[in-house]
Amino acid sequence: MQASISKQTKDELLRVLHERYIHASKSDKSQMLDEFVAVARCHRKHAIRLVTRTHPVIPEAPAMTRRIYSEAVREALVVLWEAADRICGKRLKAVLPDLIAAMERHGHLALDPLIRQHLLTISPATIDRLLRPIRAAAGQRRKQKRTTKSSREIPIRTFADWYDPGPGFLEVDFVSHGGDSTQGMFLWSLVATDVCSGWTEAVPLVAREQSLVVEGLAVMRRQFPVPIRGIGTDNDGAFINETLQNYCQEQHLEFTRSRAYQKNDQAWIEQKNGSVIRRFVGDRRLSGLVAGQCLSRLYQTIRLYVNYFQPSFKLLSKTREGSKVHKRYHKPATPCDRLLAHASVSTAAKEALGAQLASLDPLEILHQIREGQAALAALSSGDLNQGPERESLEAFLAKLPGLWREGEARPTHRSAAAMARWWRSRKDPFETVWPEILLWLQQDPESTAKSLIERLQREYPGQFAEGQLRTLQRRLGEWRRAMARTLVHACLDENKATGNPVVVGAKQNG
Repeated sequence: MQASISKQTKDELLRVLHERYIHASKSDKSQMLDEFVAVARCHRKHAIRLVTRTHPVIPEAPAMTRRIYSEAVREALVVLWEAADRICGKRLKAVLPDLIAAMERHGHLALDPLIRQHLLTISPATIDRLLRPIRAAAGQRRKQKRTTKSSREIPIRTFADWYDPGPGFLEVDFVSHGGDSTQGMFLWSLVATDVCSGWTEAVPLVAREQSLVVEGLAVMRRQFPVPIRGIGTDNDGAFINETLQNYCQEQHLEFTRSRAYQKNDQAWIEQKNGSVIRRFVGDRRLSGLVAGQCLSRLYQTIRLYVNYFQPSFKLLSKTREGSKVHKRYHKPATPCDRLLAHASVSTAAKEALGAQLASLDPLEILHQIREGQAALAALSSGDLNQGPERESLEAFLAKLPGLWREGEARPTHRSAAAMARWWRSRKDPFETVWPEILLWLQQDPESTAKSLIERLQREYPGQFAEGQLRTLQRRLGEWRRAMARTLVHACLDENKATGNPVVVGAKQNG
């Protein structure tokens, strides 16, 4: 919609039309009114009154406003602004009554009643207007995001702008392998996934650097089964630079970026960062060239396992009904299946995919992945003297039916063995009476914990409660197990000396 003209422009136009309208014919007047109504965007009757009035159009002089807030008000406002730690006008307006009262109560401020009234009735906009030169002189200005030439030239593409693209458009991102700390040097994974098929490739980098990003993309282009047509990244400085921009221009690749602080614009790659990279590599810290070479070999096997034998869901539609979101998905399929079914993939590429799929053994690939994960786990733990145990493929297959009993199958995700608990968290309530309890047990070894606690309550009224029965039961069980072990070892020592065999648990004839 066209914006209306300013009042000054309308007055100048009326001065020109006034003389012409009076001496014009009826048809010319009608045409002049049509043009004025279209330009001034007013009613036709109002336009007739404007062009036919006899008094000249005199520009209105600007109204002389009376200055309400004096210099004293501004000086007091500056003091209050500094006392409030230089907050914005809206926040300062909200705290002014309490701040003035507190400063007057403690003798820091003595305001004239008129100035005090002006400060309590001043608006947030006027506060900002009066403090604008003060803020500029103090160097307080809004911090703006630093923009570069590349960030201004690279177009933005959101999650809703893909419009079901064909194969070859990738989302690219970094995955950190720094563990619990970002200090020092550690490995990074450059990950790329095809938006159409979900085909995922990953390359380890020893540093997050723009020239290494270009080399990693060159490696991925040779491994992707279809030609790469475009890439989309986030706003990382290793992506948004002239090096990668020039590379995309030379290779005729479409280069786009997501919005800042909008993770959902990179939804496809963010999902693969978790379901592929973190799932197979884990969260441990990896650093050094040896770990980089090990991770590179692992990625070469992971790419075959994930892209050929791991089906994934792909969103078909999403509808919202009130607070509920209903999602529908395509039938689960592997990235290879999606490329084989896509019409835009060439016949030669489909034949190459089918030939490689027929030659792959998924269990052999999984065996190689487990060995690579074991090597990474050994490197991340720092125990280089004892490497991972290597086993044959036959031994690996024999373990599969009962592997679930051992817990976590991925060596990179196994937690360290928990230390046995040997300390007490509370003081032993039977510490002082335990020697007496042992005497009772010698007199009657078949005594139960309940009978012992009842006897303690009779001997020491008010010292032992019913809730301590379970504690005494545990102490009694530990004592009986210790006595049983002592008895067993004594029998073993005696039979070793005599040379007679012993059967543990069998009834001994006296």
